[in-house]
Amino acid sequence: MPSVIAFDHVRFEEEMVKQSPEKCYNKSHIHGSCHVSEPLNKASVAKEVPIMLQFGIPVLVENDTLRENVDLCKELGFNFIELNTNFPEYGLEALEDSEPLLKAAEQAHIYYTIHLDENMDIADFNPLVRSAYLESVRRIIEAAKKLTPLIDSYGDPSQPLTLNMHMNHGIHMTLPDRIVQMYERNFDNYMQSFRTFRDRCEEWIGDSNIVVSVENTTGYLEFEKKAIELLIESPRFGLTWDIGHSRANGGGDIPFILSHQEKLRHFHIHDGSAQPPRDHQPLGTGDIDLPGVLSLAQKVNAHCLIEVKTTDALRQSQKWLRQRDYL
Repeated sequence: MPSVIAFDHVRFEEEMVKQSPEKCYNKSHIHGSCHVSEPLNKASVAKEVPIMLQFGIPVLVENDTLRENVDLCKELGFNFIELNTNFPEYGLEALEDSEPLLKAAEQAHIYYTIHLDENMDIADFNPLVRSAYLESVRRIIEAAKKLTPLIDSYGDPSQPLTLNMHMNHGIHMTLPDRIVQMYERNFDNYMQSFRTFRDRCEEWIGDSNIVVSVENTTGYLEFEKKAIELLIESPRFGLTWDIGHSRANGGGDIPFILSHQEKLRHFHIHDGSAQPPRDHQPLGTGDIDLPGVLSLAQKVNAHCLIEVKTTDALRQSQKWLRQRDYL
């Protein structure tokens, strides 16, 4: 029975070799060599040398309190929790009330990353909406500054506290013969909004150990790639690679991500498949080359959120990691 491979292994390896020939992520990379002819698959890399990475969990829908998430993180032996501002209990005002967050983290010896509002659209044509999102980010950055000492105490100080953000495709108009993306139509305004966003974030973050990290979702549109490249010119911006999203959307965003792999700061790790398109599955239940991706995360010094959304799925994923000496 043929081994199940991650993404399109030929495409993945070709991109890796194109970007950095010495960094092919099959089992031989750990010894400093590269054999592109050997497929990047689960069988070829499952026995790699143990990798010491920082792992985290998302806040879960099934958990009503911070304490439940903290206790689960500690039980699993993970390092951090990603606070999702789409949950009302982890929204702006909750983040600004930092004392409960700090106390819980200090007791469990963990730290936090933050997921910004998935609806955030800092290029919205309405200046009032745009200003509201900018002000929300400013206040979240101020709140995050109070949480950064946790990384020094319980994480890896060489890694930043990431503020994870999505790109909003914006509104499109459906014509008889094509679809017009309004941000592409008004590209200059779109880019100016991102330039303002980048400059403001640089000012607000200052010299704090915080990075705004842009996540791939359903695949980057061409105009979005230009905006992302503008953002990551700044050291206050980086990339999040959500590997399950890449698998489910056919891998179209992989070449862009790998061409900027030096900007990777954060990974969302979960299993999945292309047919049928599935993501956010427990580790080991899909066909993604998890060891290969974890090896890349180690090389770029990025922390990894195990982004499965139930306690049972997290326990199953933790078992997979322990069996392979990642924990």
